[in-house]
Amino acid sequence: MNLLRRLQWPKLSFKLPNLSMWKTFYIKPNEIGLLYHRSDFQKILRSGTYTYWGRHYSVRTNDLNYPQANIENLELLLRTNAAELNEHLLVVRTEFNQAALVRLGQNWITVPPDRVIAFWRGFIDVEAHLFNLEEDLQLPANFVQKIRRTASLSGVKKVQISEAEIGLLYVQNNFVRPLEPGEYAFWCFENEVYVQTLSRLIPNPNFPLEKVLIENHPDFVNAYCTAVELSSNSVAIVRDRGKAIAILPPCSQKLFWQGVEVETIDISNNPKLPQSLVAELVSGSQETVALSHNFLHICHVNAQHVGLLYIDREFREQLPAGIHAWWMFGRSFQTEVFDLRQQTLEVSGQDILSQDKVPLRVNLTAGYRIVDPLTARNTLSDITQYLYKELQFALRAAVGEKSLDALLEDKGGIDRGISDYIRTKTADYGIAIDSVGVKDIILPGEIKTILSKVVEAEKSAEANTIRRREETAATRSMLNTAKVMENNPVALRLKELEILERIADKIDKIQVNGSLDSILTELIQIERRNNG
Repeated sequence: MNLLRRLQWPKLSFKLPNLSMWKTFYIKPNEIGLLYHRSDFQKILRSGTYTYWGRHYSVRTNDLNYPQANIENLELLLRTNAAELNEHLLVVRTEFNQAALVRLGQNWITVPPDRVIAFWRGFIDVEAHLFNLEEDLQLPANFVQKIRRTASLSGVKKVQISEAEIGLLYVQNNFVRPLEPGEYAFWCFENEVYVQTLSRLIPNPNFPLEKVLIENHPDFVNAYCTAVELSSNSVAIVRDRGKAIAILPPCSQKLFWQGVEVETIDISNNPKLPQSLVAELVSGSQETVALSHNFLHICHVNAQHVGLLYIDREFREQLPAGIHAWWMFGRSFQTEVFDLRQQTLEVSGQDILSQDKVPLRVNLTAGYRIVDPLTARNTLSDITQYLYKELQFALRAAVGEKSLDALLEDKGGIDRGISDYIRTKTADYGIAIDSVGVKDIILPGEIKTILSKVVEAEKSAEANTIRRREETAATRSMLNTAKVMENNPVALRLKELEILERIADKIDKIQVNGSLDSILTELIQIERRNNG
């Protein structure tokens, strides 16, 4: 012990390490870490606890529940640490003409062109598929089925075409191809992609840019459509199952689904429709009539009527009773219908002075017929107005040249004068006058009163004359009778018996006493008393 004390050991000193220089990192089971010294990547750390000496160490963790790796300067790290990174990462690299579909478990995401995106391996199943956008923008059918449940994918357009439709695929507003019924998906990162669906149930859908389809895509047109292309002198009627669905004017270009019937009509020489087409387009169903309404000039000529047809202001023909129609393209049509039956024209309320300055109001009726419609149409602008004016002139001339007494005594003379005048005026205009008659001559009130008094006086004088004539005749008859009885007692006796018979008719009972002479005497006395 003492010996030990005598020994002199060198004095040693120990300095404990600075605990703040140690860095400990804990990586959770669902995480992965990237170890950095200062800003330099060192290694990848899986779940666990790690301790490093030095204050400049740091760890950046990624949650593996979100498998897309969020790594700064990924491109640079892949150049310097490719081996280690590729062990833990699935790196998806797309060129400018590529896109990628990446499956993350049950979900799908897309990678746009010219991108580098990394995904952690192992925790969630990850697989990637590259697609060349220059070869085809359409995704294969098996991938369409896989991404069906994914609501939306960036850069992918999904399309559903039903069994009653056809789809038209357009890229950058240019038609590419038709799409049959089914499910489709297309890349639309660098291109504008849209699909226009057209119903197969409608034979004449609204095809977009029909002229472009006809001229630039004959394969599509030949496979699916019936193309109608018309010259400047042709009209087409398109029917589906026998029913007209469209009328195409000259120079038209129109597409229909295959299966329609097209009737092309040459209208260069004869624009008139045959009666079979008139029955279909003019007298047919409401829908068909509406189709042809703007393309046809239609003229209805009733029975006992005749029509005149003018094309480009030139007379062409007279039209019999019936329905007539013409295609209007390139021509102007005008038709007029004339009634061939007798018509009545009233000239009413004409105030005229007679020759003796009596103001009269006269009403006239005329019956006329149009016997030559073409002459009447070409020479008169208004037939009714012309007749009315001429009848006015004739009536004024006939009434103004006669006195009131002459007018009242000879109304027929007025009719004859007017009839002769108007027949002369209308002979060259294709109009026949059947009858002319004055209906009424209306006098002013004071003239009526005067005429009434004149008539009353005339009739009273006539009555007196007749009465005197009758009295004279009666007296002459009685005188003749007396002369006969004076020379013929039997006649006198018969007269007495006649008187007795008339008296007896008025008496219920007669008692005869004495001779017949006494009876006659008494009866004569009774008669005198009764008349007394």
